[in-house]
Parts: sequence; C-alpha cells; structure tokens
Amino acid sequence: MNDAATDSEDDRENPLTSRAVARPPGAAQLRLRRLGRILGRSLAVRVVGMSSLWTIAALLAVGILISALYRQAAEDGFSALLEAQLFNLINSVSINDAGYLSGSPNLGDLKYVQPQSGWYWEIVPVSQDLRGRLSSSSLGYSSIPSEPVQQVPFEFDYQRTYSKPGLNDEELQILETEVVLDDSNRAARFRVMGNKSELKQEISAFDRRLALYLAIVGLGSVIINAGVILLALRPLRTVRQALAKVRAGHAEKLEGTFPVEIAPLADEMNALVANNRRIVERARTQVGNLAHSLKTPIAVLVNEADRIGGSSGRIVKDQGARMREQVQHYLDRARVAAQSESVVYRTPVLPVLERLARVIDKLNPGLDIVFDRKSAADLVFAGERQDYEEIVGNLLENASKWAKGRVSLACRIAGEGAFETIVEDDGPGLSEGERKRAVKRGQRFDETTPGSGLGLAIVSDTAKEYQGSVRLEDSKLGGLAVIVVLPHLRASAGLT
Repeated sequence: MNDAATDSEDDRENPLTSRAVARPPGAAQLRLRRLGRILGRSLAVRVVGMSSLWTIAALLAVGILISALYRQAAEDGFSALLEAQLFNLINSVSINDAGYLSGSPNLGDLKYVQPQSGWYWEIVPVSQDLRGRLSSSSLGYSSIPSEPVQQVPFEFDYQRTYSKPGLNDEELQILETEVVLDDSNRAARFRVMGNKSELKQEISAFDRRLALYLAIVGLGSVIINAGVILLALRPLRTVRQALAKVRAGHAEKLEGTFPVEIAPLADEMNALVANNRRIVERARTQVGNLAHSLKTPIAVLVNEADRIGGSSGRIVKDQGARMREQVQHYLDRARVAAQSESVVYRTPVLPVLERLARVIDKLNPGLDIVFDRKSAADLVFAGERQDYEEIVGNLLENASKWAKGRVSLACRIAGEGAFETIVEDDGPGLSEGERKRAVKRGQRFDETTPGSGLGLAIVSDTAKEYQGSVRLEDSKLGGLAVIVVLPHLRASAGLT
C-alpha cells in the first residue's frame, strides 16, 4: 500500500489528493463572514459592546458639559475683568484746568504696556469743550475704530460691548462707556479692549486636554469593563468545554464546580446526557432481543430448505438468506437511528481509514490502494465507529471488486460541520441510469460478481440517518467515484 501523503509520484497522478488539500476560492471571505456571524451571536461581544457604548456616550456627555461650563466661566471671568479694569480706568482720569484729560491710569497688567499685545485702553473726549486723548502704551498712537451707536446702542447701565479686529488681526472684545467728568457736564468715552483670541486659545487648549483625559479614562474603563465581563462569563466557557468533552467521548457528564447561576444548567445537561445514554442502551437492548428472536426461525427455515431440496428448497433457502440480510440491514438502521442524535459517540476518522485500507490491501494484493492520510488527520466523525467502518468498508469492498488496478481513498471538508469521504476506482464505472439504480437495495449489475447488492444501499441509508448524503460521480481515475457526506467535528474543537 502506498501513502499518498508521502509519495510525490502518487500526488502527481492522483488529482483527488491535490484537490482535497486545495482551498476553494474566496476561503478568506468565507472565514470572515463566519467570524462575523459568530461575533454577532456572542453574548460577551454584545455585553462588552453595549457597556462600552454606554461608557463612551456618558464620557462624551460629561465632556460636552464640562467644556460648556468652562467656556461659560472663562467668558464670564473675561467680561468681569474688562468691567473691573473699566471702572479702574474711570477712577484714574480727570480734567485739568486747561480743559484737557489728565491722569496716569495703572491697571496693574503688563499687557497694557507691551506694544500691540492685544490689551488696550483708550479715553477720548466726547464734549466739544474737552480736549486731549489718553491711551495705553500698548496702543500708542494707533486707534481702534468704534462701532456707531446706531448699530451697537448702549445698554441700560450705559455700557456696550462689541468685537473688532485688533492691530495684529486678533479678535478684540471692547467694553465701552461714556462718563461725565465734572460739573460742566464734560464727558469722555472710556474703552477697554481685551484679546479674545487668547481666551479662545485657552478654551481650545482646555478642550484638548479634557478630550485626552476623558479618552484615557474611557479606554481604561472599556478595558476594565471588558475584563470584568469576560471574567464573569468564564463559567459559561467552562460549561462549553465540559460539554465538548462529552460530545467528543472523553467524559460521561459535565464535571466541575459551577456558580449557583450556572449549576442548574449543568445539572439539566447532565440529566439530558444520562437520559440520552439510557435511550441508546434501551434501543440496543431491543435491537439485540429482536435479532435473537428472529435468528432461530430464519435458521429453521434455511435448514428445512436444505432438507426439502430441489428447486423449491433452493428458492426457500435463497429467500431465507435474503430475509436474514434484510433483517440485519433494518436492525442496523434502527441502531443507527437511536445513536445518530447521541451526544456521546465521536469517532476519529484517520484510525478507521488506516485499518480498513490495510485490510483491503491484504485482501487484494494486486491492487494499488492510495490513501491520503493528511486529508483525514484532523477529522472526527459525529457518530459511532461501527457505522463509519460499515460505510467505508462497503465502499472499499465495492471499489476493489470493480477496480482494474487502483483504488483511491481520501477525505475533505464539505462546508461547516460536514466532511466528505471519497472512494475512487479505475474500473468500468456506471452510466447515469445505473447510478440512480445503484443505491437501491438488491441492485446487481453483474451476477458473476459476488455480493448481495446491498452495499451502496446500506451506505446510503446509514448516511441519511446521520443527515448525510451519497453521490456517485465520474472518477478522475477513469472509473466510479463515491462521495459520502457525513457530520464532523474538528479534533481540536472536540477537546476544547
């Protein structure tokens, strides 16, 4: 027997082997879609996602509120500062005997001394009999034009506020009032100008720092929240792993210590597994009892047929043998039906195929049995070993009868939760009509070849009991290819 996994020549000659290990087009996209569906159904993803969204929304709302409060406080403080400096300016100016404005206002801020700093004050006469002009050193001989009173009227406290561009195109907030300075009702206009661009820059800097701090807090909250949630959901993962061991046949029940919220679920699952096992055992007992009850009557009929002799005895003997085969066939179907939904029976594929390939190789020394071990290394049949052995054994036996010199055996994944076992030969093959008849019970296309005609029928019925299927195709070797689709678990998945 040659190993197709290690024999490069067989790999080149056997297209089934190369096809079995090749990935179908778009495999990456299919994996991404499958991952998306899994994540969409994940309880952990949902809880972490919802809690993270709530955390982000709450921090965003807090950030907007803090920013708005800071902006309002900064603007109110800016306006209060200008108003205080305006009052200070009014109290520092008078009219001298010559009718000029006089005084040396000191507002206590160096910005009013630095040229073009954006902080200015100015006093100009309003009355015709008042002369002179006073201004801060920062303003010098320059002037910031006033808005017409018609456009920005004075308010009830006889003050008005408006914005104008400064000497360096900065935005200025100007607080302005007119005050009578003596008994002659001579009045002057007092103006204090503050750099509002600086205020906006401070507010923007505060917003950036606030966003950074809230982002750090938010990221930390999401990470801590996700860790706490995943830690809280670990018992569910423990239940899943324990159930996977039961499904893989490595444990008879869910074992471990579970929280009080999960313990009732584990108890119910153990009760379900135990009840399933009882059903299987009861079905086996009934099948065995039926087999024993029919075995003797059929044996009596066959013995009586031998004693009768002649054509009548031969007919009775043939029909008795056919009854024995049919009874065994339906007993096997009843057993499979009882076990196909079991959560206990799981069969590694590779050991079964290795043993059957060795048996067929010994029984047919003239045949070249090509077995692709690599394709079956990671597969676990979701059923009982005896049923899989019967399926593959019938296929290999049938292929060895008709093959001219070569039989190929391989496996491949057939979508999510299923795998295919492919048996090919280089024999005469079957026509389209013969393929449809081949899976029916008792169909034989060559009476000179030994057999009952039940092989493919048994394979088809057993596969259907496991929600599988059988199809016949042309073999790349020149004969017939029989492909059986059965449920499977990944070996790694069954043990996690």
